[in-house]
Amino acid sequence: MPKSRRHFLTETSLGLLGAALASSSTELVEESPQLPPGAPPAFGTGPAVGPQVSPTTFAEAEKLVQVQLTTADRALAAQSWRANLASLYERRTGPRTVALEPLLAPFSRYHSVLPGQPSGPQRDQFIRSKSDPGPLPASDRDIAFAPVTQLSRWIEQRQLTSERLTEIYLRRIEQFDPQLRSVITLLRDLALAEAKKADEEIAAGKYRGALHGIPWGGKDLLDTAGIPTTYGAEPFRNRIPKEDAAVVKRLHAAGGVLLAKLSLGALALNDIWFGGQTVNPWLPEEGASGSSAGPGAATAAGLVGFSIGSETGGSIISPSMRCGITGLRPTYGRVPRTGAMTLCWSLDKLGPMTRTVEDALLVLAAISGPDAGDISSVPSRLDFDSNASIKGLRVGYFPAWMKEDPATDVDRAALDTLPKLGLVPVEVELPNWPYDSLNLILFAEGAAAFEELTLSHGVDQLKVQTADAWPNLFRQARFLSAVDFVQADRFRRKVAAEMARIFSQVDLLLVPSLRDEMLTISNQTGHPSLTLRAGFVEVSEARSDWAPDPKNPLPKFSPPRRVPHGITLIGRLFEEGTLGRVGIALERGFAVANQRPPSF
Repeated sequence: MPKSRRHFLTETSLGLLGAALASSSTELVEESPQLPPGAPPAFGTGPAVGPQVSPTTFAEAEKLVQVQLTTADRALAAQSWRANLASLYERRTGPRTVALEPLLAPFSRYHSVLPGQPSGPQRDQFIRSKSDPGPLPASDRDIAFAPVTQLSRWIEQRQLTSERLTEIYLRRIEQFDPQLRSVITLLRDLALAEAKKADEEIAAGKYRGALHGIPWGGKDLLDTAGIPTTYGAEPFRNRIPKEDAAVVKRLHAAGGVLLAKLSLGALALNDIWFGGQTVNPWLPEEGASGSSAGPGAATAAGLVGFSIGSETGGSIISPSMRCGITGLRPTYGRVPRTGAMTLCWSLDKLGPMTRTVEDALLVLAAISGPDAGDISSVPSRLDFDSNASIKGLRVGYFPAWMKEDPATDVDRAALDTLPKLGLVPVEVELPNWPYDSLNLILFAEGAAAFEELTLSHGVDQLKVQTADAWPNLFRQARFLSAVDFVQADRFRRKVAAEMARIFSQVDLLLVPSLRDEMLTISNQTGHPSLTLRAGFVEVSEARSDWAPDPKNPLPKFSPPRRVPHGITLIGRLFEEGTLGRVGIALERGFAVANQRPPSF
């Protein structure tokens, strides 16, 4: 039977009074007086619960949330806090605690498409390139670095077996991964068995498509039945799921060969996990960037055919940029996250990390579509024709961004390349708003996802305990204002409307990959992105995802080192096909995608 707030506060008060009674054993709990029939429920009429607070408590707390109460306001708030609001924490503090299972998503759902806005293409079409893959190379190294577009044709034409390709990658992992630290769990026996099965099916005429027989690696936040899925974090090292993630199931159905579970920064932050730091194959003195560090490094070093990464705030874009590969972050909701670790329900996305643009589209086609286990996944269409013209497409860019860091000469050269390909550069602008304020949503959702691990001090086991690591951020997020969370969510809609306005003027955007505003904006609004290598730059110091630490300076290089540099295209919602078409044209124009890390 429903109960009024008075009844709730009265009946639950005894268990909640523990902390207060411990310091004041003479305090008595008075039951609410009998009320006449028809009296409505009211706030603040139940007994006081929870620990004692004072005006000083509020004065100090005001500094955290940056509000200011008057002396009288503070006194009234302190006097009534235990009767008005302390009981709202009963779900967590008891006596009737309620566990929130990891698969339980919030009731409110984020949808990237605003009311009245188009939701992507109206047809499904996927036309891959028909180019002749050429003869199979004699060198295993050349085979290993070949894109999926070629590998798949060689397998389809039976010039190459899945078993041989799998053995090539296994040998390369054995040779190079001790340096890269990109593999958490190697699946040698499983991979060889799946490769043998793929070869048998193909020999029998049962070819499943472009991914059949292709060895791949998955970021180790994708559940794999009977195989450890560790999140790169010490408390989960022995975690073994019972079921495959939806994306794993789909790649298995496509005939992919799961070769390895790849590293990620612990709980999807940066590039340090319990096995150490995953490093960049182009510059092993620095991290691979994260949190999809393993997919970035393993794909760049030719240890897998392709990989699956995830992004919440830059975790596909950043390692793709640093390791010189292609990363496709799909529209929020296109690829289901069922069976993937949750960091932020309204921000997490799974996507392909490959050596070429078309490879990324081949993988995206296999993993797209809704799944009942992810309430935010939605039906969507993928319209991709690798041969379609791109002439006349309008590419927006921010003039000021192209003139200042983190833009480089490579970014500016990419902008100059657009007209040569028949694309039309268009200047666009955004309001000068505090877009970093949106990260309140990231921190609050992340702290909620790992509440139990934080409050039980399980996060204390993580290797990195710096001020900018999750343990500290999760603890700090407990003191973010719920009111400000709602206001940030409203601000998010306002920003989404600005992005809709921009995309009414252009077909896609060209941006410096690591421009902080666009990393934040596009992740919060759910727009898809494609990062691809566009050239090379020279660096005189190693780069890091972590805040500078004077006690541990980064290595410096004299002469400077040559490393790949990528650009990022941002597309309209669910129009990854357009990103792919333009990306392929740019990739051909740049002509740098086939260069490899020298030592691998």
